[in-house]
Amino acid sequence: MNEYQITAALSYLLGSIPFGYLLVRVFRGEDVRSTGSGNIGATNVARKSPALGVLTLLFDAGKGCAAVLLAKYLYGSTNQKLLLSTAALFAIVGHLFPVWLKFRGGKGVATGLGSFLIVAPKSILCAAAIFIVALAVFRFVSLGSVLAAISFPVFVWMLHEYSEPRTPALLALASVLIVWKHRDNLRRLATRTEPKIGSSREAET
Repeated sequence: MNEYQITAALSYLLGSIPFGYLLVRVFRGEDVRSTGSGNIGATNVARKSPALGVLTLLFDAGKGCAAVLLAKYLYGSTNQKLLLSTAALFAIVGHLFPVWLKFRGGKGVATGLGSFLIVAPKSILCAAAIFIVALAVFRFVSLGSVLAAISFPVFVWMLHEYSEPRTPALLALASVLIVWKHRDNLRRLATRTEPKIGSSREAET
């Protein structure tokens, strides 16, 4: 196995640690997938416990960050941007499709945030600003997440946070996967049935 294959495998395994599922199981004795949206991410965990939701956000972001830093530590002398982008992509893939939960994972936003923060810090901060503005104006977490995911590879290209063409392509693929995992939210947004943050319907989705 070469450094890219090893990085992909290690990053997938790190990304696949289902922190949201584990935290709710340990502290509440419940399966977070059986309520709300059925998702293991921070938003659905927060419906069970806001504190556990915050921990899930931090841990999911942390595992994305850890995957990229591990790749940097092990193979820092290679084509670094391409290698780190590989780590980011597969950490997100691990979160989306964790082998431990029959490939039923989260939506990748927090893991993407943690991994992209190392790969392209200026771009992810710009994308985070898009998320915050969209959330403040429209009050849809899903819409903010999708807009941030779409804008991120655009910012990478505009701000030249890449060394060769394959790097933005990998980051764009990661963003496409995050948007694809929000497909149900997009359908509800189109039919105006997506709950806004803090609404009474939020706990039902």
